[in-house]
Amino acid sequence: MRQRFSLARLLASTSLVASVAMGLGGCTAMSKLSDVTGSVGPRAEAAAPADPARAVEVYGERYRANPKDADAALGYGQALRANGQRAQAAAVLEQATIANPGNKPLLAQYGRALADNGNFQQAFDVLSRAHSPDNPDWRLLSVQGTALDQMGRHDEARSYYASALKIAPGDPGVLSNVGLSYMLSKDLPKAEEALRQAYASPRASSRVRQNLGLVVGLQGRFAEAETIVKADLPPDQATANVAYLKEMLNRNEGQRGGPKRTPVASLSQPD
Repeated sequence: MRQRFSLARLLASTSLVASVAMGLGGCTAMSKLSDVTGSVGPRAEAAAPADPARAVEVYGERYRANPKDADAALGYGQALRANGQRAQAAAVLEQATIANPGNKPLLAQYGRALADNGNFQQAFDVLSRAHSPDNPDWRLLSVQGTALDQMGRHDEARSYYASALKIAPGDPGVLSNVGLSYMLSKDLPKAEEALRQAYASPRASSRVRQNLGLVVGLQGRFAEAETIVKADLPPDQATANVAYLKEMLNRNEGQRGGPKRTPVASLSQPD
C-alpha cells in the first residue's frame, strides 16, 4: 500500500526535535564534554569521566568549591548539558558569565544552553557576543543559524550557514542544518540536495544519514528512505532506525494540535 506522508503533521510533532537532533532510533544522546563551544582546558579534559552522570559529580564538586572558576563552570555546564540537565546548565552558565564577563567560551556554552531550553532569541544574542565579525567562529555561526531557523527566520538562517561554509567548506554538520532549514520551509528538493552533499562527506555523522532518510521519506520515497537509514548498520540498529522512521512518517493526526518546535540537526557539534 502506498505510504502517505504529511509534512505539516510531522512538523507539528513535539518529538521531531529529539528524533532529528539525536538521530532516528538506536542512537544515544551526545555525551562528550568538549564540543563546538571550546574545550574546558587541558586539566579538565584529562580528568573528564566518560559517563555524563559521573562527569556531573566531578565537575559539580569543582564548581561548588569555586563558582567563579571559569574552567570549573564551563566543565560543569557541559556535563549538565550532556546529562540532559538543561535548565540547570543554563543557570550555572548564566552565573558564570556574570562572574567572568567577556569570557567567550563561557558565552558560547551559555548560548548553546539557552538554545537547548528554547530561548532562541536570547541564545542568538548571547552567541553574537561569543565571537566577532573580524574573527568569526564558523561553528557558532551555524548554531546561530539554527536559532534563527527555530524562530522561523529561514532566509536569515541560511545566510549564517553560508558564512559558516565559507570558513569550513563542505562541513557536513552545517550542510545538514541547511537541509533541515529548507525542510522547515517545505522546499524538500533543496533540503535533499543539501543533505546529500552532507551525506557524501566522509565526516558525516549518523544524524546526517537519518536527516536525509527523513527528507526522502517525506517525499513519498519510503523504500529509498529505508535503504538510507539502515545502510552499513548492524541488523538490530538498522531495524530500530527503520521502525522509528516509519513512526515519524506516520505520526498520528491527533498530535497536530501539540506545541510546535522545529528541529535542530547536529548544531554543528562534531561527533
